[in-house]
Amino acid sequence: MKNVVISRRYAKALLLIGQEDGQAEKYRAELEGLAGLIQREKTLGEVLNNPLYTASARKNILKAVVDKLGLTGMMKSFLLLLFDKGRIGFLDSISDYYAKLADELKGVARASLTSATRLSDDAIEKIRASLSKMTNREVELDVRQDASLIGGVVTQIGDLVLDGSIKTQLLNMRESLKRGESV
Repeated sequence: MKNVVISRRYAKALLLIGQEDGQAEKYRAELEGLAGLIQREKTLGEVLNNPLYTASARKNILKAVVDKLGLTGMMKSFLLLLFDKGRIGFLDSISDYYAKLADELKGVARASLTSATRLSDDAIEKIRASLSKMTNREVELDVRQDASLIGGVVTQIGDLVLDGSIKTQLLNMRESLKRGESV
């Protein structure tokens, strides 16, 4: 729970700065880029968080990475603050919260759409439009396929899950039959 509070606090602070200077989307891209780099290059994350190395050596590595990536001065300051406060290990979580907060600010909702087979572009657009109308927000869909659904689609937007898959319907029928209910 503490991680959530810390990550949200730092993400909100950076977003407020981004709103003030009009760089919120740039900060988002930089934050996601560095968090993604640390996820891909596990050794970098281990070095930055390993107390066996001196703090100055780890900080110099962070500075070198930031300089190599050409991040803005504000992002460099933010990352060095995270390091100095011992919060650099929360970077991935901070990046996730920042993205969510930035989406809310822009009025964008992210949703996932999972189908058993490939859907046509027209069908995907109709589902996206329906979700946009339902939420009164612009919806960005992450479309996936999962053959185990047998048929139908499962859509998740925030905490709301709309499950119209045949797999779930069959499971519900099975549970009804176990309870002795008519189907």
